[in-house]
Amino acid sequence: MWRGMRSVRGRAYNAGVALSVALSSPAHAQNDKMAPIPIPAQPTAIELGTGPLPGATASEAWHSQYGSVFARNVTVATLTPFLPDPAKATGAAVIVAPGGGFRTLSMENEGWDVAKALAAKGVAAFVIKYRLNQTPADMAAFERASGPRPPSGGARQARPSPSEMMANLGPQIADARAAFALIRRRANEWRVDPDRIGMVGFSAGAMLTMATTLAGQDAKPAFIGNIYGPVAPVSVPADAPPLFVALAADDPLFTDSGFGLVEAWKSAKRPVEFHLYEQGGHGFGMYQKTTTSTGWFDAFARWLDMHGLLKPKG
Repeated sequence: MWRGMRSVRGRAYNAGVALSVALSSPAHAQNDKMAPIPIPAQPTAIELGTGPLPGATASEAWHSQYGSVFARNVTVATLTPFLPDPAKATGAAVIVAPGGGFRTLSMENEGWDVAKALAAKGVAAFVIKYRLNQTPADMAAFERASGPRPPSGGARQARPSPSEMMANLGPQIADARAAFALIRRRANEWRVDPDRIGMVGFSAGAMLTMATTLAGQDAKPAFIGNIYGPVAPVSVPADAPPLFVALAADDPLFTDSGFGLVEAWKSAKRPVEFHLYEQGGHGFGMYQKTTTSTGWFDAFARWLDMHGLLKPKG
């Protein structure tokens, strides 16, 4: 399916994510300044064994922004478990993939906070800190590189297709495959059903979720969530897992070219649920906003429940 794809960098996507998150995050005028912070202690993080990012020269660094925390220059992938109370554990599990244009990872808003909410529902959650494209080590240089870039000649730049963007995700797909393999190896210890491991991703993390589903070989997610990720059409395999999609109609990245992903899943007669919120922008995640997009997690939890994932396997 992916053979012969043209390898390109997602330049338009990377720049667009940085801009759109700045425009859509709450109180961005007050706290949009990037401030370096020490790397937080992550005592339960487990290295995935996929090795250091080839050719990396900049070391992992973290910063705060929008009242949340972000990682960048991740060169070694990890997985952090958030396990439910054993009395509430359903046996279902979800790998949570934060977004950030493959340049940063929104570890709190699209990672830890999501995992904690899932664990409260009895679902074992695992935040994947996947390897990222290198960015300037200096914060000021990174901030300048992340600013809005006007299109050349005043014309809008064409965004690479999902296939083109996914073609460059070898390290990230390897990280996701390793995450699925690790959870299945330790399924008994973590009270997880190996056949009920899904994945939910945000923006770039949603792209990784789709790439893992379509090109991840042995990963085989049992169900997937695409939260404000690409919705262009793809070739849907006959055994495609149930898909949940949430997107805001005013998302500046992914609402201008139709909803072919949803239509493709439906045409393939595979389960799909789609929530298009009137407002919310891009990057709403677990931020509490006045828009109805804030309700995406409740809708996702109800969808999981409908598929029998919020109760032990009968």
